[in-house]
Amino acid sequence: QVQLVESGGGSVQAGGSLRLSCAASGRPFSNYVMGWFRQAPGKEREFVAQINRIGSITHYADSVKGRFTISRDNAKNMVYLQMNSLKYEDTAVYYCAAHQSYSTWALAPTARDYDYWGQGTQVTVSS
Repeated sequence: QVQLVESGGGSVQAGGSLRLSCAASGRPFSNYVMGWFRQAPGKEREFVAQINRIGSITHYADSVKGRFTISRDNAKNMVYLQMNSLKYEDTAVYYCAAHQSYSTWALAPTARDYDYWGQGTQVTVSS
C-alpha cells in the first residue's frame, strides 16, 4: 500500500502561481511513476502530468505544457507540481497518483494504470 497526501491548493487570481505537493508513505517511493490528474466540476478526470521513477522523463497534457512543471524528490518521498500562469480553466480538484513500475524509464500508459490515489486538493483560479 502507498498513501498519498496532497497539499498546496488554494485560491489564486489568473496569472498567478501555486505549488502542489504530494507526500507518499508506504512502499519505496522510487518504485513508482508519479502523476497528477485533475477533475473540474461536471467534467471527467483528466491527466495533467507524470514523471518517471528517477525524475528524468516527464510528460504533460497539452493544456498545461509550458506552464506546469512536475518534479520529484525521492529522498523526501515527495512529488511536486509547480503551476504558473494559471488560468480560470485550471480550476479543479488536483489528485496525486502512483503507478508501480519495474522500468526506470517508463511512464504509465493510461490513468487506469495508476494503482494509488490521494484525496485531492482544490485549486481555484479567479478571472
